[in-house]
Amino acid sequence: MSDLGLSAVKAYGGVAQTIGGMAGGKEAGGISGPDFGAMLNSAVGAVSNAGNAAETAVTNAAMGKGDLVDVVTAVAAAEATLETVIAVRDEVIKAYQEIMRMPI
Repeated sequence: MSDLGLSAVKAYGGVAQTIGGMAGGKEAGGISGPDFGAMLNSAVGAVSNAGNAAETAVTNAAMGKGDLVDVVTAVAAAEATLETVIAVRDEVIKAYQEIMRMPI
């Protein structure tokens, strides 16, 4: 697998681990799980961190201190993280729309 593919897999795994690995959630009706707001906050934080890492890599490359491969890898990781969060958002919206279509 190329460095770019490996980086994308690591980015996806990081977001999945961040979202799935949260503990100490609320319990409602016998079902326990992480707080949705905390999961959302964590996912947005992961996107922000990946974006900051990409910006840092671009800045370092522009100053002659970084390698172009590092820039491409950081940007690809940020893109993969953002695409993962967008896919989750789309599924949440679909689920909400399906619930709204249910008869009362």
